[in-house]
Order: sequence, then structure tokens, then C-alpha cells
Amino acid sequence: MKPGHVALLGPANSIHLQRWAIALAARGWRVSVVTQHAAGALPLPATVELHALPRRGAAGYFLNAPALARLLRQLKPDVLNAHYASGYGSTAALVGFTPTLLSVWGSDVYDFPFEAALKGWWLRRNLRRATALASTSHAMARQVQRLTPERQHIAITPFGVDMARFAPRADSPQADTHPKRGGLTLGIVKTLAPKYGIDLLLRAFEGLRADADVRAAQPALRLLIVGDGPQRTELEMLARVLGITAHCEFAGAVAHADVPQWLHRLDVYAAPSRLDSESFGVAVVEAGACGLPVVVSDAGGLPEVVVDGATGLVVPRDNVAALQAALKGLVLDAAMRERMGRAARAHVLSEYEWGACVDRMVACYDALRTAVPPAPP
Repeated sequence: MKPGHVALLGPANSIHLQRWAIALAARGWRVSVVTQHAAGALPLPATVELHALPRRGAAGYFLNAPALARLLRQLKPDVLNAHYASGYGSTAALVGFTPTLLSVWGSDVYDFPFEAALKGWWLRRNLRRATALASTSHAMARQVQRLTPERQHIAITPFGVDMARFAPRADSPQADTHPKRGGLTLGIVKTLAPKYGIDLLLRAFEGLRADADVRAAQPALRLLIVGDGPQRTELEMLARVLGITAHCEFAGAVAHADVPQWLHRLDVYAAPSRLDSESFGVAVVEAGACGLPVVVSDAGGLPEVVVDGATGLVVPRDNVAALQAALKGLVLDAAMRERMGRAARAHVLSEYEWGACVDRMVACYDALRTAVPPAPP
């Protein structure tokens, strides 16, 4: 089918929504981004239309419905793609535009519906009112089906990876931006928040530093934590208490465009998340694309993006001993690191290459505009 017109309803300040908008515009789609979030200076091409809804905050998801209805009557998109089932999903449900694809992201289906009975009822209502549903992972799709068993078909539209930008260090044009220090470096690129288990990584790293075998093989072992968030002060204090500050670097927040440069400083990537709201491990996929072996917990969608024993290792969540043991195996075995790193990149290329993920999203839109002609709200 020829490219059509899609209205993306969601947080315009999210890198994920921006990537969808940019990719769809590059495919020749007319893209209208509709948001109540502060847009600021967005890295969007001139062809992408940006429409700001008048109200902000939680109330805006309800009060913006009339403005969205008027805008959709004016734009007449072929498909409305609402992102997040709770907030923007509420605005879309109140407007009732068809066809609407509702994309769930994680906390909207793992956390929000269990915070209060009314929230659970409202979330299920949003899911049922959408024409079709999409999820970034099979694990999250199963969660959606637990909430609305009657919705048997949920499209899987992962956040894919640009394999040219996220490439092993030797293949990257940005390879020398952050030269690696001597020794072996473990690390993570993530928001510093409790659910991501970075405290577990600090404790596992302290155990590795105390391990005689590790000290003999890798005396200069280091930990690199890239990101910022509400737990940063607490984590830096924990590093001091554990006595690993001299071997642990907190790099702070970095732009998504710079993430490959930081991944090139790592030899092993770790993601010990403790909650199922880690619905899709996009950071893990990006690390794998860079040829890094990974160690992840069995939380949410993380085991889905790792082939245990082939591209990385999966350990029980909230288990410092298991995390430390898996990391130790990779620290002591260079051949395993190299083998798993190669397999990780091949796996990401096969399953999560960005162009193929965009194909999946476009297929969802095409199916909807073929089956359900657009109707004004």
C-alpha cells in the first residue's frame, strides 16, 4: 500500500516516539505528532507536523479530549496511534476515533491498573475501546491479555536498533570518542531508579572485587554506570559504603545519540532489573548490537531479548549471588565474552533490526486502514 497519514498521540519528548515519527516520515508517511508534553527543540524532520494539546498534567488526559477531537476532524488521519494505555490511551478512548492502534509501553499495564480499583477498571476500558493493540514484547502482550482476556490478537512492535549506529567498537565511526581504559569494564546505561536493580549490580561488583580469582585475572576491573535518576545519591553513597568508589564511575545522563560511545567502553553489560515493568530491554538490545555479552535478570521482557547461554546469561531477579556468579564467569572467560558478543549482535540483527521493526508497525497501520476506514470522532 502507499504510505498514508498517521497521527501519533503520545509524549513528544520521548526518544521512542521521536524515533517512530522520524522512521515513518522517512518511509513517506505523513506524520502528525499530537502531545500534551512540553516539546521543546525536538530532533524531528521538517515534514513531521507537531500539534500541542492545550492542557498539561494528569487532568490533561481527560480535558484535552475535545481539543483532540477537533484536531482529528481537521487532520483526518488514516490511523490514530496512541502511546501509553493509561494517560494518552484515556484521551484516545474518550474521543473514540477509528481506527485507533493503542501501543502499551510497560508501567501503564504493569503498575497503573493495580494502584486502585478505579484505575484498573479505567485501564481495561481503554484497552477495550481501541480498535487494535500493540506491545513492544510478548511478555507485555501476555500481561495485556491477563487484563483483557478477550483481546487475543496483540501486535508485537519492538523498539528496534539502528545497526549502523549501534555497532561493535571497531566498526563504529565514533569508536575513538571515549577510548577504553585498561582492564575490564562492566556496566549499565539506565535511569537510576530502584526498579532497575543497580544497587544489586554495585553489591555484585563489590563481591567480584573481593574474589581472589577475579583479582588475579582482572586487577583493574571497573564498573561504569551511565544515567541519572532519583536514586543517584543513594547509589553513590552505597558505592562509598561498599568501598568501591575508586573503581566505579557514575557518568551521569547522556544523550541517546551518545549511548553507542559509552557502550564502546564496556566489555560486559548488566541489567539486573527487579520488576516486570521492565517490559522490553531496549538498552539490552542496543548493548547486544554493539557486540557485548549481557547478564540480565528474569524480569519482564528481559529474558525475551537474550538467548540464555548463547547471547548472554539470565539470572533470578533480586539475587546478588547469582548475578555475581554470572558476571564472574564472563570476567574470567575471554572466549565466552567474544563468542556471546558475536552471537548477541547476530541475534539483534535477526530479531530487532530497526527497519524490520518499522515494517511491523507499518503493517499494523495498513491492516487497520484496510479493515476499518477512518471515521471522524
